[in-house]
Amino acid sequence: MSDQTPAPEPGERQQLSVRRAPKLGAFMVVGGFLGFLATLIATVSVPSDPTSQVGLGTLVAYFSLYGITAGVVVGAIIGIVLDRVSRTRARTMEAVHEVVDPAPIEGELEDETGAEHPAAGDVDSADASGESTDAR
Repeated sequence: MSDQTPAPEPGERQQLSVRRAPKLGAFMVVGGFLGFLATLIATVSVPSDPTSQVGLGTLVAYFSLYGITAGVVVGAIIGIVLDRVSRTRARTMEAVHEVVDPAPIEGELEDETGAEHPAAGDVDSADASGESTDAR
């Protein structure tokens, strides 16, 4: 059995919780970028051994694995903390359920082959049998 609530009837009022929730993906991407920048600054600021056969690019790439990972984790933790804070600031509002019928389509419709068909609401140009109703 599922615990799904039935759809509300038109005109029925409901109590809803409204809040601004942070996007965790954005926090993780920014955290990863800042982790890379911190790794780049730390790697460039430390003097390297001139006799070493390992270049600066290799060092930055290796230490970026740690810096980016740490940045993503810190960004995710900050996003989760902000999500918890936003739950405490949630407001309860009342909403009314409405049903809106789509507007009828006027004019000609085309299918994938490019053939034109009369629109669903256009009864003057063709009847149910597909023949024209114009008497000429």
